Amino acid sequence: MSQDERWPDFCRRILTCGDLETKLAPAPAALSTAPVAAVVPPVNRPARDARLAFTSGADRLPRPAALCEASARAACLARFANHELMAVELFAWALLRWPELPVALREGWLAVLADEQRHCRLYVARLAAHESDLGEHPRSDYFWRHADTLADAPHGPRAFLSVMGLTLEQANLDFTGLYAQAFRAGGDDASAAVCERVHEDEVGHVAMAARWLRRLSGDDGNAKGDLDAYLETVPFPFGPHRAKGRRFDAEARRRAGLSERFIEEVERARSKAGGG
Repeated sequence: MSQDERWPDFCRRILTCGDLETKLAPAPAALSTAPVAAVVPPVNRPARDARLAFTSGADRLPRPAALCEASARAACLARFANHELMAVELFAWALLRWPELPVALREGWLAVLADEQRHCRLYVARLAAHESDLGEHPRSDYFWRHADTLADAPHGPRAFLSVMGLTLEQANLDFTGLYAQAFRAGGDDASAAVCERVHEDEVGHVAMAARWLRRLSGDDGNAKGDLDAYLETVPFPFGPHRAKGRRFDAEARRRAGLSERFIEEVERARSKAGGG
């Protein structure tokens, strides 16, 4: 790996190499984030080795009370690890899909991608502690099923910010908090600590998505409110009803800088079936 590698090469490697080690390898310290004239269009689906390949369907996520059983804890860890891996791939995909992004946003997404890599490594390590690995569990393609929707969305990178940062990662504020408590109640303090670490990182990711969505949605120099910008740009089937989990964490959203209007809209949104 070249120490002066450009960001498109780093992102393309994540998408075209199928092994977990390559997908989770950190970017070189001297990774160039400078603008480039053009990039090769991103792939429609990421390469994955056989033991990482997407499988049809996925079991329901074990309920928190079930985490007293080691098998349920392993199933949760595998689900969370696969979600983080899909996030790694999708941030790489987004960077290639919109190469004209402001440098500061590109650097922000690369930083989030690095966080997602670390989260995946942490969950995989906890799986190993349970004498299991990602290849032994179903691996949904839920995030990737919506790549075409994101690619064709009229609002481009703003739609990606709304879906990844302000829907999926906002919902993860609830899931990570809830399952941290559940792991601890089930006697797995180490997995609880991983969920807590991810939870804190997600606060920053949601904050960054909201900040950039407002900035990119500015009108005559006056940035729109976060809720207005979100509702304008989030594509179907996403929306406020998918931006939350089973236990609503309003305080985490306040720490992420979301407005009370946005928080209230998500809290009262009617939940619908879905997810992977």
